[in-house]
Amino acid sequence: MDAPLVLLDAASLYFRSYYALPESMTAPDGMPVNAVRGFADTVARILTDRRPARLVACLDADWRPAFRVRALPSYKAHRVAAEADAHEAADSGTDAGTGTDTEEVPDTLTPQVPVILDLLAAAGLATASADGFEADDVLATLAARETRDPVEVVTGDRDLFQLVRTGPPPVSVIYVGKGWAKAEVLGPDELAHRYGLPAGHAGAAYADMAMLRGDPSDGLPGVAGIGEKTAAKLITRFGSLEALRDAAARGDGDVPPRAR
Repeated sequence: MDAPLVLLDAASLYFRSYYALPESMTAPDGMPVNAVRGFADTVARILTDRRPARLVACLDADWRPAFRVRALPSYKAHRVAAEADAHEAADSGTDAGTGTDTEEVPDTLTPQVPVILDLLAAAGLATASADGFEADDVLATLAARETRDPVEVVTGDRDLFQLVRTGPPPVSVIYVGKGWAKAEVLGPDELAHRYGLPAGHAGAAYADMAMLRGDPSDGLPGVAGIGEKTAAKLITRFGSLEALRDAAARGDGDVPPRAR
């Protein structure tokens, strides 16, 4: 197979490194560097194990974009620091999607982020971000625009499962929710098997299933009474969320009354 284009969900990786390694791992000046060390180790393993033709670390320019908050005010609202802590959080330099909210970031992680960016620059590794958008948007754009090499998205965030496709070129997700040593490579077949979705369009089906299920971690409500398994069954039965809504509107007997 051709060497892949590897896209890193950078924040997902360094957050997980921060919580996986002890803060007793420090620089000579005493600053904790556990996130830096864990992130560097993970990237080194990715370069060694996956041998990409190209690699891009994708970053959040805006963790809570204004256009998403306008569409759904509950989006990541529970992650916004309380007003009493706003000044302390603002000092960290983390900007919010609305221009007034600030994401809660551990005090000892915030100083490590510029070091991680310096490390990427020193190693000659590309970064990408877009004003007013999250890393997810950048990852999705780069994956959708690629026309040459297979794409591998490295993340600990299930939201990006929707990018999986058969191609050409194919897109797979390397899910590192349990660390690189236990990373799972999810293509269409693996994603379909994991959630009971149609393999032919598993990525798009996952997105439809996730809309029905909702995602409390991002403040996204689902349809009341529909969990993951029911959502997967409904999307598999009708093929898409749009087709399911049409079926519900016409009173199709295969749509349970409560779900309808």
